[in-house]
Amino acid sequence: MIEDAATATVQLVDASDGRPGEPTAEAQAARDEVAGVAEVADHAAPSSVQLFPVAGLPEFAEGDDLAAAIAAAADWLRDGDVVVVTSKVLSKVEGRLVQVPADPEGREEARRALVLSEAQRVVASFRSTLITENRLGIVQAASGVDNSNIALNQIALLPVDPDGSAARLRAALHEALGVTVGIVITDTMGRAWRVGQTDAAIGAAGIGVLHGYRGGVDSHGNELSVTQVAVADEIAAAADLVKGKLGGQPVAVVRGLSVHDDGSAASDLVRPVEDDLFRLGADEAIAQGRREAVLLRRSVREFDSRPVDPEIVRRAVGIALTAPAPHHTHPVRFVWLRDDERRLRLLTAMREQWQRDLIADGRSAEWAARRTTRGDLLFKAPEVVLPFMVPDGAHDYPDDRRSASERTMFTVAGGAAVQGLLVALAAEEVGSCWVSSTMFCPELVRRELELPDDWNPLGAVAVGYPADGPQPPRDPRAPESGLVEL
Repeated sequence: MIEDAATATVQLVDASDGRPGEPTAEAQAARDEVAGVAEVADHAAPSSVQLFPVAGLPEFAEGDDLAAAIAAAADWLRDGDVVVVTSKVLSKVEGRLVQVPADPEGREEARRALVLSEAQRVVASFRSTLITENRLGIVQAASGVDNSNIALNQIALLPVDPDGSAARLRAALHEALGVTVGIVITDTMGRAWRVGQTDAAIGAAGIGVLHGYRGGVDSHGNELSVTQVAVADEIAAAADLVKGKLGGQPVAVVRGLSVHDDGSAASDLVRPVEDDLFRLGADEAIAQGRREAVLLRRSVREFDSRPVDPEIVRRAVGIALTAPAPHHTHPVRFVWLRDDERRLRLLTAMREQWQRDLIADGRSAEWAARRTTRGDLLFKAPEVVLPFMVPDGAHDYPDDRRSASERTMFTVAGGAAVQGLLVALAAEEVGSCWVSSTMFCPELVRRELELPDDWNPLGAVAVGYPADGPQPPRDPRAPESGLVEL
C-alpha cells in the first residue's frame, strides 16, 4: 500500500483478498491538516481508496435482473460503496442491442446509420469518424453506438435513461442487501486535446457528481474561484483500472470515498451548448461561418469609441475588390477618409448642399436643418470609406440603350463590391452602415477630394465597432418574398 497524506491512496484489491485496513494515524493527521486550510470540504477520500472487481457475473441478455446478479456476486457491499457499471451491460438487459448484418460491410453501413439516428447533431467529422451530440446531450464519438463485446450481428446503443437506470439499480441493491450505495454508469470516451480514451459517467445516482471549490483557499492562501471536480468521471475512470476491456468484467466497486447524495445526476455533467467554447469541429465551424457570413451584416448606426484596427479595414477592402466585374476590369475604388480635417470639410459641404436642395424644394431652413441631422452618423463614425465606380475598360456604344446598359453593369459591379466590404467587416465583428449621400452630390465630392471626373460616388460607409456589441446572424427572409420561379 502506498500512502501519501496529500493524495488518496489507491489500492487495487481482488474481491477474494482481505478487507481494507484503516489509514495510518500520520496519514489521517496530514490529510486533516491540508483539508483544514480550505473553507470548503475537499473531495479527496479521507484515506485510502480501494477498487474491487465484481467477479462471477454472467453474460447478460435482455430482461435479466442486473441487480440480483450484482447482489449475489457482491454480497460484501457496504454502505458508502460506489458500484460502477459499464453501460454495455444496461444496453443488453434493457434491450438496446440492434440486430445487423454480420458481414463487415453490412455491419458498418448499419452502424453509421444508427450513429446518425441517435445523434441530435453532428459536431465534427474526420475521415470516417463522426463526433456527435447524442440524445443524452453527450458529445462523443459515434453517438455512443458501439460494436465491442457483443455478437458480430449486433450493435449496442446507449441506455435511453442511464440516470434513471442508476437510480433503479441503487434502489434494488438497497432492497436486496440493505446497503446504501452510489451508482455510476460508464461509457468509454475520447478527450479533447488528449490522446487515448477513458471511462466517464453517463449515469449516476446516490453521489455528488460535481464538487465545487469556489470560495475555498488552498494551502498557499490562493482563493479558488472556478474549480469544479467531476467526481463521477473520476470514479468511472478509476473503476476501469479493474474492469478493463477484454476480460468480461463489467462491474467494479469503489470503496473509501466520502459519498453524499446531493440529488445530482450524470446529466449535470453535460456542458450546455451555449457555454461550450468548442461546440463545433473546425470543418463544421468553417461551413457554418460561410453560411452565416452574409447574415451577419446589418446596418449599424451607433458605434462605441474604440478605434478600428487599420489592418481590418485593409483586409475588408481587399476582399471587396474580389467582387465580380465586367470585361475582367477593376471598376471599383475605395477612398478611406483618414484625414479628419478633410473628412469634416467634405461632410460639412455635403450637408450644406443637402440643406440648399431641401430649401429649394420648398422646405423651411429649420426643417432642412432637422432633416440633415440624419447625416450625423458619418460625422461620428470612427471611420468613413467612400466607394466609387470607375468605368475603366467600359465599352463605347453609338446608341443610348447599350451605353446605359454598360453603365448599369459597372454600377452593379460596384454594388457587389460594397456588399463584399460590409460582409467582410461584419465577419471581423466590425459594424458598418451604407448610406447613399455622396450619390446626390457627385461633383461636390470629386471637387472636395480632387478626384477625376469619371469617379462616380456609390454612397458612403460608416465603420466602427457596434455600441451594442457583436450581433448574431439574422434569419434569412422567406424566398417567396422575392423569388419568382418560372
